[in-house]
Amino acid sequence: MLLHEPLLIPPLAASAALVHGAPGLPISQPRNLIGGQLMSAAIGFGTLAVTGSTGWGAALAASLSLGAMLLSHLSHSPAAATSVIVVLQAPHPVPFLLLLALATVLLVAIGLLPGRIGGHPVRYPVAW
Repeated sequence: MLLHEPLLIPPLAASAALVHGAPGLPISQPRNLIGGQLMSAAIGFGTLAVTGSTGWGAALAASLSLGAMLLSHLSHSPAAATSVIVVLQAPHPVPFLLLLALATVLLVAIGLLPGRIGGHPVRYPVAW
């Protein structure tokens, strides 16, 4: 409420599921999670500037995000939905990107805990 921004970013739930449910997958690794989410949000803002808040713009943003993630080797499939959220909700860029960056870093930090506490056999991350 202090930021006057939506704090609910549903694709982060899918990101959390990947970090905790499939920590060994390449799409779960910190570089892909953080990079994919931030790059997709940036693509969403760029698409929003060109198309406005439209369904077609959201579809275009998702496809551009997927393509960019594949080309940059930052594949994190839930991030494509982040670009859709940006186009459809049209949040203010700076607070949204700061919140998204903080949330993704927290997801990685929390993902580190099981392997560090109590000798849990799950190791995360496999690669940075």
